[in-house]
Amino acid sequence: MIPVDLHCHSTVSDGLLPPREVVRLAHSRGCQLLALTDHDDLRGLPDAADEAARLGLTFIPGVEISVSWGKHILHIVGLGFDPENPALKQGLESVRAGRWHRAEMMAASLEKAGIPGTLEGARKYADNPEMISRAHFARYLVEIGKAKDVRSVFFKYLKPGLPGFVEHEWARLHEAVEWITGAGGVAVLAHPGRYEMGPETLRVLLIEFKRLGGTALEVASGCHGIADVARFGRLAREFGYQASCGTDYHATNEGSREPGLNSDLPDGCEPVWSKWLPTK
Repeated sequence: MIPVDLHCHSTVSDGLLPPREVVRLAHSRGCQLLALTDHDDLRGLPDAADEAARLGLTFIPGVEISVSWGKHILHIVGLGFDPENPALKQGLESVRAGRWHRAEMMAASLEKAGIPGTLEGARKYADNPEMISRAHFARYLVEIGKAKDVRSVFFKYLKPGLPGFVEHEWARLHEAVEWITGAGGVAVLAHPGRYEMGPETLRVLLIEFKRLGGTALEVASGCHGIADVARFGRLAREFGYQASCGTDYHATNEGSREPGLNSDLPDGCEPVWSKWLPTK
C-alpha cells in the first residue's frame, strides 16, 4: 500500500513536534500523502503545507473534531476541506472555547485527589493554553512520577470515574459532519477501536454517521491491532464506507507509530485517499 497518514498531531494541539517537524518526520519515513489533523484547530496547516511543498510530499488539510454522542466522546477527522471556510472556523472556535474551563476543572479535581499544581504543570507542555488537553496533564503527571508513562496516566487518573476526568459537552455529531462537508471535505470516524461501546451501539453509530454524511471509517489506526484492522475493514465494506488510515501520531516516545508507518488496508476496502493520490 502507498505510505499514507491521514491522522497525526503537532504542538498546535497535543503533539510534541511543531507542524514542520511532523511533516519532515513523515517524509523521512517514506510517507507520500499526509494530513495534519490537530484537535479542533487549523493553525498548523499553513506551516505543514509549506514544508510539504518544499519536500515534494502531497499534503491535504485535516482536523480532528471532538464530539459528544450520547455518553460517548467521539473524534471525527475532516480531510481535504477549505481551511478558510467561515462556518468551519467558527465551529472549531466554539469547541476550543470550552477547553480552558475543562482544564481548570480537571486541575481542581486532581488537587482534591492530592495532586496540586497540575494546571501550571500541564501548561508547560501546551503551546497554547486554549488547547490544554488530557495529554498535557498526562505528560506532567509522568514528569512528577505519578505514573510510568502517558498511557498509564489515562488508566489511573483520566478515564471516566477517575479523579482527573471531567464531563464536557463537545460538538454534536451532526455539527461536526456539517462543518467538514460544508467546507468541501470528507468526514471520517477516527479510531473506532478506542470507543468503549458494544457491537450493537457501534452499528447504530455507523448507521447514523452515514446518514449524516460521513464518508469513511479509519480502518488502520495506530491503536488498532491486526484483528481490529480486519474487523473494521469488514464493517467499512458492509456499511459502504471508504477506508482511511492514520497513525494518530503524537510523539515518538509515547508508543505511537511514526507518521506514515500504517498497517495495510484489508482487501476489498476502497481507500478514501483515491481522490488525492492514485492507488497502486
